[in-house]
Amino acid sequence: MTTSVYNDQFMLEALKVAQEAYDNLEVPVGCVFVKNGKIIAHGRNKPNETFNATRHAEIEAIDDILKEHTADVFSDTDLYVTVEPCVMCASALRQVGIRHVYFGCGNDKFGGNGSVFDIHTDPRLKTPVSKHYASEGNKHAEEAVLLLRKFYVRENNHGKLYKLI
Repeated sequence: MTTSVYNDQFMLEALKVAQEAYDNLEVPVGCVFVKNGKIIAHGRNKPNETFNATRHAEIEAIDDILKEHTADVFSDTDLYVTVEPCVMCASALRQVGIRHVYFGCGNDKFGGNGSVFDIHTDPRLKTPVSKHYASEGNKHAEEAVLLLRKFYVRENNHGKLYKLI
């Protein structure tokens, strides 16, 4: 198993995907999953578009990856995401066995990677398919926060129902 090394170009790509979410009236969260230096999936928030509060960026991308790969692909895969994974996404990432998560800004309401909960490392959550994963934040946090602020300032009718971040 290889080790993970942060690469700024992938966080910049995640920010582009977050902008796409914003442009589609979604909470601007974007992510990319990276294996062997290559992006294997992009994901952006889609709860407003789908009227399904579970359609977060990470879940969207995980679903796409599992269409073409078996779950063991995640053991050598890193996630770059603009906002700290929420409790739901942090748990999903733990279940699939992600290697490393790099995130932009913290999620002070629902963060699962240290801001509120430590889902990524909590020993009480040990199951046969769940493992701890490394997580680092504050990667282009200012840009991620600016996108979120822009989103919450504008009118967002669906967001009143699905304000998840």
